[in-house]
Amino acid sequence: MRVVIAEDLTLLRVGLTRLLEAFGFEVVEAVDNGPALLPALLGHRPDVAIIDVRLPPTQTDEGLKAAIAARAAIPGLPVLVLSQHVEPLYAHELLTDSGGGIGYLLKERVSDVEEFVQAVERVAAGGTAFDPEVVTKLLARREPLAVLTQRERDVLGCIAEGRSNAAIASRLFITEKVVSKYINNIFSKLGMPPSEDDNRRVLAVLMYLDA
Repeated sequence: MRVVIAEDLTLLRVGLTRLLEAFGFEVVEAVDNGPALLPALLGHRPDVAIIDVRLPPTQTDEGLKAAIAARAAIPGLPVLVLSQHVEPLYAHELLTDSGGGIGYLLKERVSDVEEFVQAVERVAAGGTAFDPEVVTKLLARREPLAVLTQRERDVLGCIAEGRSNAAIASRLFITEKVVSKYINNIFSKLGMPPSEDDNRRVLAVLMYLDA
């Protein structure tokens, strides 16, 4: 699996590179600034990009801007944001793009190597991987979809974190059968009939964030 990394801290950039290579990933390029990121993404068309939000020279939101531009040029390009910051404006624009895998993790909360690698693999495969704090901050600025019950929003929040039905059942202390019922209710209420072409779990999360 081919990866592009964008991280300005040398130790973290090198560490991520070695970690991913140890798990069989191929890091095709690792950049340390915003201007270099977009050409790297467009040139390599990686299976997944792991980017920081704030990159030189401005240290503002150049990582997210480059990711948005890259996904406009390469629809469905999987992007996993790994940052210390939640930038609601551009993060919302990136995360509500309905094509391809997407994720947003906070560096300080990534404590398990295998879970991180699984998140990278999940995003590369077209899934989602959201830190609960990211979801909370993004949703704080808008009302949740009125058609969903609180329990359904809880389930959808777990889906946004990339959790399986079994993991959701364990988190919410309910059975997998009940989880499946909630998920079917969510799909029905959000107007998402069964489809071979669309990943309804991903689309439901994106619609929820865009509500």
